[in-house]
Amino acid sequence: MQTVFIVLLSIFTIMETFSQSISTDRQPVAAGKFYPADRETLTKNLSQLFENCKKSPENWYVRAIISPHAGYQFSGKTSAAAFSAIPKNAVYKNIFIIGSSHIMYFDGASVYNCGDYITPLGKVPVNKEIANKLIMNNKVFDFPITAHIQEHSIENQIPFIQYYFKDIPPIVPVIIGTDDEKTVKKIAEALRPWFTPENLFIISSDFSHYPAYKDAVETDNITAKSIISGSPKTFLSTLSKNASKQIPGLVTSMCGWTSGLTLLNLAEGDNNLEIKLVDYSNSGDSPNAGKDEVVGYNAIVMIDKKQNEATAQGAANSFSFTENEKKQLFNIVRGSIQAKLNVNNKFVIDEKTISENLKKPLGAFVTLKINGALRGCIGRFISSESLYNVVQESAISSAFEDPRFSQLTKDEYKKTDIEITVIGPLKKINSIKEIVLGKHGIYIKKDNRAGTMLPQVAIENGWTVEEFLGFTSRDKAGLGWDGWKDAELFIYEGVVLEDTDSK
Repeated sequence: MQTVFIVLLSIFTIMETFSQSISTDRQPVAAGKFYPADRETLTKNLSQLFENCKKSPENWYVRAIISPHAGYQFSGKTSAAAFSAIPKNAVYKNIFIIGSSHIMYFDGASVYNCGDYITPLGKVPVNKEIANKLIMNNKVFDFPITAHIQEHSIENQIPFIQYYFKDIPPIVPVIIGTDDEKTVKKIAEALRPWFTPENLFIISSDFSHYPAYKDAVETDNITAKSIISGSPKTFLSTLSKNASKQIPGLVTSMCGWTSGLTLLNLAEGDNNLEIKLVDYSNSGDSPNAGKDEVVGYNAIVMIDKKQNEATAQGAANSFSFTENEKKQLFNIVRGSIQAKLNVNNKFVIDEKTISENLKKPLGAFVTLKINGALRGCIGRFISSESLYNVVQESAISSAFEDPRFSQLTKDEYKKTDIEITVIGPLKKINSIKEIVLGKHGIYIKKDNRAGTMLPQVAIENGWTVEEFLGFTSRDKAGLGWDGWKDAELFIYEGVVLEDTDSK
């Protein structure tokens, strides 16, 4: 009998190994349950979530986020807040998505290595090379891919990735099946070679399960603070204390605590890493749920302070343009407007002639004036596209799509002067004393209303700081003259390029 059992076990092991060698894409199981199954509806849903979520204005270099994985109608806005903390122009080599199993227990981790992940928005490639290395070199990853088939925690993050990132990096999906702290530490050590600034880690987890609303808010705040401490020991101690309080209805403080612990083990001792809470909600905040038994959602971000400084310095350096680069930008502006005016075609740019400095992802505004009077001004704060592409699109929009003016005519173009303002990162301020007229543009935001004025506008009009704020608040953000006083205030620097060539 023992011989028969061993033979059967060997057959099942061979079958499992063989099944993992066959290329099989992981099909969606959460679509239609946790999020819309229709591509168009899902895209619209994600657009609304990102539009209405809390924004992080800092130009952070994000190494990891903790994002919830409940139904989008409950936790989607909090997930969007976590993703929005990542700059739109951020580029990563891989995205590691780590979740804790809801459906089975096994003594380690499972990484999907035999296909790609599918959602209604299409296919996201899995980095099978990394997945296979994890399996081959670490016994703790030698567990079947069946752990992924019905698990929603990884899948629920992927539509956010597909919507948010212009160029989607390959993913490494990891499911943790153990609750043993020592095994979790081994999982972290196996992942350590890839825990570098070039890769993004997404921890998929909700927080408190089923306490009353008030208890959830308190418990989730305590748990979030323990994660922000960066200490695995503090985090585990907090989970234990929460459980000992015997809070009515509380089943767990964090369903994906093993995934969170993996991240803390990876980051422990690295003083360059800082963890921030960017948003919180729970299911009781949704009109579709009650407040008696709720589930909590934290959006948490891990940033790299050293990389932040390097990014900021790089942005500052990118504001230096040679005369030839300035000439290229103005040729693009004038060529684009002329092509539209004369033949209604798009001006074709020879990318081979464009310098690397102009290919950097930067925001910009193009301003048109006639005899000193504004004739059009449109642009972008932040862009994942190259600066020269942003300048071309902004030129067309300023000339022909600014809703304050009619389309520019050929006769007007002959009298038009052009400015290009290249935009630096936004910085939130707590005092208007931080505003330097002529150096800073301002951006005012309150609820769903926002508006900006470029740095040069205050100097051109001879405004004081208070007038700069008042005009921007009233005329751009629609908040009234004093609306800035209880709104969020941001500043940014910009370099203004003026066209000295003839038209």
